[in-house]
Amino acid sequence: MSNKAKAAGGAKHDAVGEKHEVGAPKHDAGGTKLIVLSAPSGTGKSTLAAMLLKRNPRIKLSISYTTRAPRGEEKNGIHYFFVSETEFQELVARGQFLEYAHVFGKSWYGTARSTVEKMLAAGNHVLFDIDVQGAASLKKSFGSRCVTIFILPPSLPELEARLRNRKTDSPEAIEARLKTAREELKAAPTFDHQLVNHDLEGTYRELERVLEKAGCL
Repeated sequence: MSNKAKAAGGAKHDAVGEKHEVGAPKHDAGGTKLIVLSAPSGTGKSTLAAMLLKRNPRIKLSISYTTRAPRGEEKNGIHYFFVSETEFQELVARGQFLEYAHVFGKSWYGTARSTVEKMLAAGNHVLFDIDVQGAASLKKSFGSRCVTIFILPPSLPELEARLRNRKTDSPEAIEARLKTAREELKAAPTFDHQLVNHDLEGTYRELERVLEKAGCL
């Protein structure tokens, strides 16, 4: 999920969060790319990311740090590194983040610099499953080397149905997610590619075509 210096993934977009860009990593391996997936909650982004990782061993996942609480079956060190706000700010002060952001004025998210540097130095492409603020920060720092992809739901009513069918959130939480989704969807045109997730396998094939053209597969 994401990671930032002042600017502003995800880009947001100053309207929805405070963003920080710290700069590109020191170590590099020619031909490696940063692959960024962003989407509203419930769109299928994380499932698509998992499929991409399973089928393409050269692509490695960058795990974000966050100050928010775990949701559902999320596990520390697998989905995110869950830390306190004090711990997060200590990491910021030590320059440990490639990018970080205060998303929607609520929780902090950050991408660990050392993790990305190691993956790139090993000749791997790095996958980011992050918010739109983080996406914008990385795109600004890496330019064409960063491939940004926004996953859209077929419609907002369909997204609402998916969220309710998951049965993991209260009605109030679902309304909050939908409100956030409306803000995130405004950022979709700023991404290199936009894919509508009508069905998972079809969208995954389209995702692989995009990445193949970008030299990531």
